[in-house]
Amino acid sequence: MRRAASCDFPAYRSPDMSLASKQPAFPRARVLVSLVLLAFSPIVARAQTAHDSSAKAFVIPAWAFPVQGSAVLPPATGTDTAARATLPTSKVSFSVGRTRDRYDVADWNPETHASPPAFVMHGRKPAVMACGFCHLADGRGRPENAMIAGLPAPYIIEQVKDMRTRARHSAASWPFAPGVAMQQIADSVRDAELEVVANYFSHVRARRASQVVEADSVPKTIPLNGLSTLLPGTEREALAGRLIELPLELRRHELHDPMAQYVAYVPRGSLARGRALAAGDPKHGVKGCESCHGPSLRGVGLVPPLAGRSPSYLLRQLVAFHTGARATPVTAPMNEVASRLSLEDMVSAAAYAGSRRP
Repeated sequence: MRRAASCDFPAYRSPDMSLASKQPAFPRARVLVSLVLLAFSPIVARAQTAHDSSAKAFVIPAWAFPVQGSAVLPPATGTDTAARATLPTSKVSFSVGRTRDRYDVADWNPETHASPPAFVMHGRKPAVMACGFCHLADGRGRPENAMIAGLPAPYIIEQVKDMRTRARHSAASWPFAPGVAMQQIADSVRDAELEVVANYFSHVRARRASQVVEADSVPKTIPLNGLSTLLPGTEREALAGRLIELPLELRRHELHDPMAQYVAYVPRGSLARGRALAAGDPKHGVKGCESCHGPSLRGVGLVPPLAGRSPSYLLRQLVAFHTGARATPVTAPMNEVASRLSLEDMVSAAAYAGSRRP
């Protein structure tokens, strides 16, 4: 019996660029971004050269882009899709089948956020699944995808458009299901729909995604599509420099519970190292994460917040900046910074940022 995938990802389709409007969204925001770029213009060319050369020696860690293999577990939610499911943090119940419906999102905690637009909850069949299916109705997301709650609306729009043009894609050379699904959506979503989604999620308050735990070893895990989960038993394995994020209760993850708890295991010393990377060394002209993302890593203007986001997601983005899988004129400063980071640095920076209060 194969375990149900952590997110019901559709098969990849060829891009349908005809659905995209030619009109740019948020022109005023684009002007602001252009002004920021002028300040960073001397490093744009260096950033491209730096990440191109360093990417050649960088080995992308397979454990950061987990893909469900032949060894699988049975669904934690069972095989009866008509069965009613309940959660300890919710007053409502849904059938198991409803929680797996990509076009009719089960909103377990509607009291925690404003009423979502219809497109967030239902998408547009058959091309675009509901945003709330993977990112949840409150935008908290899960480790295999982004927490989009509290991101600036222009930033959300720009990222989806970068995915549409392939200026942003997964750093993995193998099919990474969450990235494939998001590229399909980016190809098909209309600009007007995208603006509605971005406006909604930008006004939802972010909540911390995971607990960060330093350790030498972790319970033995098995990869799902985009994250890992515990294997039955008490066997452990060495962490060995990895960042492993997993749900404490797989059933709640499968039910798309926005209150599900996750834990990110990182090597000992990661948080202190990450704190130093975030602060930088102003005396020697070394910029840290806080120089752009703010003293609490909660973002500044159009620069996105990092605090409290999924550590494994943040790590994958640093890998993407390092390798050039995310490379536009706007990302040039990040490309240059990430090109100088080791994998240990990336794990530490992601762990520290993820541990902070949003």
